Amino acid sequence: MTTAYRRSAAALAVSAVLGVAIASAAAPTALAAPAPAPSAALPTGLYGTGDPTYDGVWRQSLALLAQDTAGVRPARAAVAWLTGQQCDSGAYPSYRADTRRDCDPKTLPDSNATAAAVQALAALGGQDATVRKSVDWLKSVQNADGGWSYNPGGASDANSTSLVIGALAAAGGQPEQTRSKDGKSPQDALLGFARPCGEKENGGAFVYQPKQPGLVADSTAAAVTAARGAGLAGPAQAPKDTEPVACAPARTVEDAARNGAGYLTKELAEKGHLLQPPMPGSADPEPKPDVGNTADAVVALAALGLAEQAEKPLAWLEQNAAGWAKESGPAAYAQLVFAAHATGGDPRDFGGTDLVAALNATGPEPEQASPKGAEAAEAAEAAEAAKDTDGDSGSGTWWFVGAFFAASAGVGVLFAGRRRSRS
Repeated sequence: MTTAYRRSAAALAVSAVLGVAIASAAAPTALAAPAPAPSAALPTGLYGTGDPTYDGVWRQSLALLAQDTAGVRPARAAVAWLTGQQCDSGAYPSYRADTRRDCDPKTLPDSNATAAAVQALAALGGQDATVRKSVDWLKSVQNADGGWSYNPGGASDANSTSLVIGALAAAGGQPEQTRSKDGKSPQDALLGFARPCGEKENGGAFVYQPKQPGLVADSTAAAVTAARGAGLAGPAQAPKDTEPVACAPARTVEDAARNGAGYLTKELAEKGHLLQPPMPGSADPEPKPDVGNTADAVVALAALGLAEQAEKPLAWLEQNAAGWAKESGPAAYAQLVFAAHATGGDPRDFGGTDLVAALNATGPEPEQASPKGAEAAEAAEAAEAAKDTDGDSGSGTWWFVGAFFAASAGVGVLFAGRRRSRS
């Protein structure tokens, strides 16, 4: 899920809901779009300097999760900012500027932001009550088909469903046992987004929605990772060197995930990166490299143990992604940290860039290295000492420290991915 389109996605998602609401005579005051918050008034503890209206909770969650993944203990102020965004219901909006009052009917709950916050806070620990409240809310807005939509009340989509699966797993639950009122599981919903192998364009992929294919590589990377029961950072322990298989009829979500990984492998084969179609109305009709979704694809391939297939896109990211992340902000740095982590790489030396230091610099100074980080440092020191005792033998130890769819709702075209924003 790239960060480039998050703001326009959320804004137009609100517009799409408004269009449906107006058509069905629902009270418009319950669906008002949030007013942009001036960048000059950014609160203490928030990562990034861009307008957080549509991505504040998202980018904060990814930043904290990436820090934890890299063995960094985030600043208390950063964690407090995120927990303070939660509504009494347990839901998180994309962002709310005034947290002195609880969320009102104008505050749109966001399943994607909520799921991301759960993943971050569950990883950090010490936030059990907050996490449990959000999980209960997510379960309460599960659709009949077993999936979730971006905002409650909409049709399920692959990206939102995948994010919630990752949240349920991170909170210690078993996503497959989370059943809708019709007895459907999230895995049942994911299978509904998987396309048959014989389809000309999207065979083996996961589409955003059956009637709105969207940016298919984005939804496929999300669903492949979720099929492993993993979240934005990938699985804690991925299988090793699983052999790729040819696309075959998918009877289970695991079958569909292998087909999806095959689709991603083919899309990445030529250039080593995914392509982003031009925005409608753009003066430049040529597709551009899709850096964020390439990072997500690396995580997805690694989740299935396809280390060899992940090598080429990972190498491309190491050579080309630093500038994109610097321009895009904390969520982009986090996606690259996840890609490095999932493949056993070192996010502190990612093509010569220290992703962890760059991420830390976008927000409040972290508290200190977590026990994971301290253990890694001690192990590295011991390895260096052992190497020194080897003299000129040449032996040594290499150490690897190991987040476009197009949909219309009668009010315009909605561009999005799992999450896309400049922060």
